[in-house]
Amino acid sequence: MKDQQTGPTRRVRYRLLAGVLAAGALAAVGVGPAHAVSDQLWISVPSETVLPGPDADGSAPERNLAVDVTHDNLDNSVPGGQLTVDASEIAAFARVSWPANCVPESDVRALCTFPEMPAGTERVPAAELGLRALPDADLGASGSLRYTAGAGELTSSPAETLITLGNGPDLGLSQAENQRGLTPGTATRVRATVANNGNRAVDRTLLSLYASYGLRFKERHANCEYQEQDTGTFALCVLDEAVAPGQQYALVTELGVGRRALYERFDHSVLPYSDAALEEARGDGAWTRGTGAELNLRPMTGQPAAAAENDLDLSDNYRTVILDAKNTADLKLTGSRVRGAVGDTVTARVTVSNRGPAWVASLGVGAPVAVVRFQAPEGTKVLDMDECWSSEPDDPGPVTDYFCATPVWLHDGSSHTFEIPLQIERVVRGARATVSTVNDMPELEIRKFDPNLRNNTAAIVVNG
Repeated sequence: MKDQQTGPTRRVRYRLLAGVLAAGALAAVGVGPAHAVSDQLWISVPSETVLPGPDADGSAPERNLAVDVTHDNLDNSVPGGQLTVDASEIAAFARVSWPANCVPESDVRALCTFPEMPAGTERVPAAELGLRALPDADLGASGSLRYTAGAGELTSSPAETLITLGNGPDLGLSQAENQRGLTPGTATRVRATVANNGNRAVDRTLLSLYASYGLRFKERHANCEYQEQDTGTFALCVLDEAVAPGQQYALVTELGVGRRALYERFDHSVLPYSDAALEEARGDGAWTRGTGAELNLRPMTGQPAAAAENDLDLSDNYRTVILDAKNTADLKLTGSRVRGAVGDTVTARVTVSNRGPAWVASLGVGAPVAVVRFQAPEGTKVLDMDECWSSEPDDPGPVTDYFCATPVWLHDGSSHTFEIPLQIERVVRGARATVSTVNDMPELEIRKFDPNLRNNTAAIVVNG
C-alpha cells in the first residue's frame, strides 16, 4: 500500500522546495538489458493500485489500469510490438477485462499489440485493462499483474503492479489541461472533476490548493484558509458536499494572471476530511480565513450515501497544471574589481539581477534561473565555493571553466550574488575574466524569456 499518512499540502511544499515535479503516479518499472545497442525498451505502469472490494450484494466497481511502453533514444524508431500480461496471481480475487488490442491466451494471460514509435515518439499506449473484484473476494487480498514487452530487437525486463483489495472511499482528481500563452492582467479557470471511485462515501472533502507567485486566487472563499509563501499562495478548503461511490463533481478554480506571471503552476489535491488531516496539512505558519462566497463542488451524477474517512488509493488525489504567460524577464549581470598581493585570497562578486517585469521560476524540474560561466583571471586560482563547480574532471582542457547556479526562482526586482574566492599566485595588472550566463540550458532557456541578452555579460577584474 502507498503511504497514506503524508498530507497533500505538505507534499506540495516539499516538492516545490526541492524543485521536483511530482505529479503523476506512473513510473517505469524494471531495468532490462538493451538488445539494441542504441536504445532501451521500458514498461510504464503504476507500481501498485487498490481495488474496491465487493459490497454485500457482491457488486464492485471496475477500475482501469493503463500500461504504456516507452523507449530511451528518440532518434530511433521502434516497430510495433507485443505486451504480455499475466494475471494468474490475482485470479483468485479479481477479474481482468481485456481491451480490443489484447488476445487472451487463457483466462489469466493475454498478448496485446502496441503500435510503432516513429523517431521523436517516446511512448505509446499498450493496454487499458479493466479490473473488478470478484463477488466472494476477501478484503486485504493482494497479488501482482506481471508484464513483459518486445518490439523488434528490443526486449524489456519484467514489470509488475501490486493489486490490493480495500474497502472505503477513493477520491480522485481528473488532470486539467495545461495552459500556454496566457496574457498578464487577465483571468483563467482550471476545471477538474472530483470523483469517488471507491465503494464507500465521503461526507466532507479536504481540498488543498497552490497557486504560484505569478497567479492569484480571484476570490478568497470563506470555507478556505490561505497562507502566503515566497513561491506563491497555499489554500486549504473544507467542502461539505458528500461524494458517494460513482459520483462526480465539477471543481472550478478561478485564477488571476498577474503582471509578474511567466512560468506558473497550479496544484490541487483532495482527501476525505478529518480533523487530523487538516492539522497535518496546515503544518507551520499562520493561515488567514477568506471572506468571500464559499467554494462548492458542483454535482454531476449520483446521490450521497453513508460516509467514511480513509482513502483507498492516493495515486490520483494530486494534480499539477502548468500555466505559462506571454511575458519577459530581463536578467542582468554585474561583476566586480578586486585587489591584492601575491598569496592573498580576495573575494570577487558576481550578481544576477532580475529586472522584470516577470519573476522567473522553475517549479517543475527545479532548474536554476541562471547558470553563469567564467574562467579564473590570469594569475589567480579559484578556491572551493558554494553553488559552483568546475568542468573538471569530466571535461578537462587547457583552461578550466567554472559554473555557478542561482536558486530555482528569482523574484522581479531581486538579485542573487555569488562570492568567488580567488587566490593570487602572481600579480597581473588588469587581469580580467568574462562572466556570462549560459543561455541555452535545456531545462530553462534564458533566451526564451530574456529580451536583452547584451547585459548578460560582466567582468571580474583583478588589480586593474
